[in-house]
Amino acid sequence: MDLRIFTEPQQGATYDTLLTVAKATEDLGFDAFFRSDHYLSMGSGDGLPGPTDAWITLAGLARETKRIRLGTLMTAGTFRLPGVLAIQVAQVDQMSGGRVELGLGAGWFEEEHKAYGIPFPKEKFARLEEQLEIVTGLWATEAGKTYDFHGTYYDLTKSPALPKPAQSKVPVLIGGHGAKRTPRLAARFADEFNIPFASVEDSAAQFERVRDAAREAGRDPGELVYSNALVVCVGRDDQEVARRAAAIGREVDELKANGLAGSPAEVVDKIGRYAEAGSRRVYLQVLDLSDLDHLELISSQVQSQLS
Repeated sequence: MDLRIFTEPQQGATYDTLLTVAKATEDLGFDAFFRSDHYLSMGSGDGLPGPTDAWITLAGLARETKRIRLGTLMTAGTFRLPGVLAIQVAQVDQMSGGRVELGLGAGWFEEEHKAYGIPFPKEKFARLEEQLEIVTGLWATEAGKTYDFHGTYYDLTKSPALPKPAQSKVPVLIGGHGAKRTPRLAARFADEFNIPFASVEDSAAQFERVRDAAREAGRDPGELVYSNALVVCVGRDDQEVARRAAAIGREVDELKANGLAGSPAEVVDKIGRYAEAGSRRVYLQVLDLSDLDHLELISSQVQSQLS
């Protein structure tokens, strides 16, 4: 079971804060550092000092880390043209020496689009399908050849399809709760399918839908990695769990019901139940980025038991 650190910088984080967490992620033996792709805080927080851009952040981290994988859960398809995104991701992959993964979603948070003047189209899912085809198609085009795509929303003619990523295949993540279109999209384009903030039972059901869609597409469902994203709140005792829950404005019982919360033993047990449901990777949503002792505890007393 891989454990990856997943951050939500739109809630309030500077690049330096993210760098500190990314370096701790690497030093403590976690598999990867991922971040969300949002420009507006959610809930009651003020988001100060303001948003950071996902791919600019990852470009910086690519040069300041050496081992961990780097990626997004999920890049918003509404924020970037697919041709530009293919260039950005390929460049960051080169900068990292081939450690980048692209999570790509349709985009959903309308308020941040209004706040920063970003168009928010109605037909987001159909656009996402074309975006995935273009990004992966550009990367797959042989050097010296050109790429053409003529769709409903995007039109590319004689693209040189450059630059190329350092990796021969940048892993693509697709995720969500949709019962029909999402599994079909994952079966076609994904290397990994992620379901965020779901119960063990709902995860198992969605994983099976993706496996069925892969079989229908003529693909071995075992080719995909199946993963979860879950909020994490671990403490050495009840008081420490309660303190960490209060720091992120959550209740302990709710966190235990909907995430990974409690003692290290409790969290290891619950991760085991997700593993039984088919999950092979968990993105730990860390909401208090100042609490590096939290990461150390997870590394020493949770991750160590899963190795």
